[in-house]
Amino acid sequence: MEIRPAWFLGTMDLITDKIQEGLKYYEWCLSFSDPRVADWPLMDRWAPTLYLTAAYLLIVWLGPRLMEKRKPMELTWLMVPYNFATVLLNLYICVELVTASWSAGYSYSCQRVNYSYDVNEVRIASALWWYFISKLLEFADTFFFIVRKKNSQISFLHVYHHTTMFALWWVGIKWVAGGQSFFGAMMNSGVHVLMYTYYGLSAMGPRFQKYLWWKKYMTVIQLTQFFIAFGHCVQSLYVECDFPGWMHWGLLIYATSLIALFGNFYIKAYK
Repeated sequence: MEIRPAWFLGTMDLITDKIQEGLKYYEWCLSFSDPRVADWPLMDRWAPTLYLTAAYLLIVWLGPRLMEKRKPMELTWLMVPYNFATVLLNLYICVELVTASWSAGYSYSCQRVNYSYDVNEVRIASALWWYFISKLLEFADTFFFIVRKKNSQISFLHVYHHTTMFALWWVGIKWVAGGQSFFGAMMNSGVHVLMYTYYGLSAMGPRFQKYLWWKKYMTVIQLTQFFIAFGHCVQSLYVECDFPGWMHWGLLIYATSLIALFGNFYIKAYK
């Protein structure tokens, strides 16, 4: 019979205790999550979002290796409708957030979360959920790069942005599907209308290249929205907005990382 050393048993006990503490903390956090979204698809527990994110990262790693000795695929027939469908989805999200927040009397400076079932509050929560789902659907961007053997496009920035937006917005919808959350999603969905319009036209072939002179400005627009989001969080903290402080600080840190990464991309690509 094998006798395990005391240090091993002690380490395993410590790990077990920490896991149990983590699970208890998670259960405590669930006690103040948004009850309106509890039964919505992917929102009842964290595991599906984690598994989908892990599957995406596996495809990012494995896909280029599987395509290494294969010819790139021609997917214009799929990419064009995908991009314009994404335009329509983001347009819907943006319009819903603009109109519902206006009807609910939202402040663009400081807006607490209202967990009521007021029709406009539910519209905002629903639009934010669709925004979260759109980040899952946008994993297809990477799939198209892989099967078309555009591996240079699968940069750290690309993978980081796609992975974190999906995972972090699960947290956002689970706990703060309203209030200040509407601002960043409203702005970003509007930017994505422009982005995927560009991608759709680009996928339609060379005859549309003359209409794509504004490619350079897409990165500028993206950077601008991150600076606005950063400034919005800073002023909300300054006025002590009645919105979860942990979310404000999380957004500040995340916006800073995106400013650094997109800024570095812009400098390398256009300077």
